[in-house]
Amino acid sequence: MDFLLDPNIAYLFLLFGILFGILALVTPGTGLLEAGAFICITLAGYAVYNLSINWWALLILLVSIAPFLYAVQKPKREVYLGLSILLLVIGSVFLFAVDGWRPAVNPLVALLSSGLMTAFIWIVVRKSVQAAAVRPTHDLDALVGQIGEARTFIKDDGSVYVRGEMWTARSEGEIPSGSRIRVVRREGFVLVVEKEKSDNRI
Repeated sequence: MDFLLDPNIAYLFLLFGILFGILALVTPGTGLLEAGAFICITLAGYAVYNLSINWWALLILLVSIAPFLYAVQKPKREVYLGLSILLLVIGSVFLFAVDGWRPAVNPLVALLSSGLMTAFIWIVVRKSVQAAAVRPTHDLDALVGQIGEARTFIKDDGSVYVRGEMWTARSEGEIPSGSRIRVVRREGFVLVVEKEKSDNRI
């Protein structure tokens, strides 16, 4: 485990841990990213425990969480995402200490790895947040209130044509085939419809 005490190796584990943690927040569900973040942070934590660190840099790392969480809650908060990334880079580069302020991490390693991580987080997190905020193109709830046509007799079941697609439907009253209908509500993939009042068919 001595190789983990190399500040450059510890720094890379810390960066990967942060990266996996951020990706787990914006794309949850698989468990793989969470596991990767836990392993990398644990290995980096071993180095933090055994090496000399700048506590002010650790504080900066912790503070960077707040603007990141604020940025991912809603779109168009790139300023806060940029601030979070800047704090992450500064905190991680200066975390491992040599002679006070001088970072123990090789400047070339710090420049390349933090630069790549910054670009990756900026692109992926922004796109993920924007995608989460976009209303689905096939929004089933948007069918409620739409006007369509009964393609079969409708009572306990039947078929209707709404917004260019055929749907299974049911109605509390009898609706003849060919009648104009209005979608009242949705129950899963079944539309509950009623006869459109402007339709003069009997």
